[in-house]
Amino acid sequence: MPSVDLNADMGESFGPWSMGDDKSLLRIITSANIACGVHAGDPDVMAQTMTLAAENGVGIGAHPGFPDLQGFGRRNMKIPHDSLRNLVRYQLGSAIGMANAVGTQVRHLKLHGALSNMCSVDIDMARACYQGALDVNPDIIIMVLAVTKQEEAVRELGCKWVGEIFADRAYNDDGTLVDRSLPGAVIHDPEIAGPRILEMVSEGAIITETGKRLNTAIDTICLHGDGPTAVQIAHSVRENLIAGGVEVTKFLR
Repeated sequence: MPSVDLNADMGESFGPWSMGDDKSLLRIITSANIACGVHAGDPDVMAQTMTLAAENGVGIGAHPGFPDLQGFGRRNMKIPHDSLRNLVRYQLGSAIGMANAVGTQVRHLKLHGALSNMCSVDIDMARACYQGALDVNPDIIIMVLAVTKQEEAVRELGCKWVGEIFADRAYNDDGTLVDRSLPGAVIHDPEIAGPRILEMVSEGAIITETGKRLNTAIDTICLHGDGPTAVQIAHSVRENLIAGGVEVTKFLR
């Protein structure tokens, strides 16, 4: 029976400001990428989200991003590679420390937003980020955007990794995500998202905007938690996968 992991970015609230319905998503997903207080989140939110994830049996991941709270980590930044390594070390270290304090552990790492998008086309940048993570924990599982420079980087590094596709994003023919500023880049309709993902998982391929198939191993599917229909899309994806004979479970590496 084929299987796939469902992951979501969360822990992105800050002080009295709330983003996303983490509690509902944690009943649907199998892995959580938790903000490290740099692009979003704060120490209290991180601790609370990790505790809730552990209570729901959800795997915990660190979700480092650019130091850009105002832009939510979605604006490109030019940072030297040595500083990038330290930026990732700093965020992963804080996530591991908090997880230990609340009685759980961090098993994976996934880059956020613009940092991830830039690393998907720049292998040297991706290598710097991932080496920073491996310096902190050589056994960390790196979650990468499948068929991009991120995947090339982890293959070169020889580390543990899983390939990810997105349930609510459109793809270019090179495997990168369509820019959010373009029409159709973000999918908001649950009735489209669920069947689309089942088709990709069944074919073992990313289906691009032009209909091109990019063959790849699909280990995990990202369900963004910050959209108005996020929970409905998550339900649709999970229900369509199960109905199509795909087991939904945490990835193993």
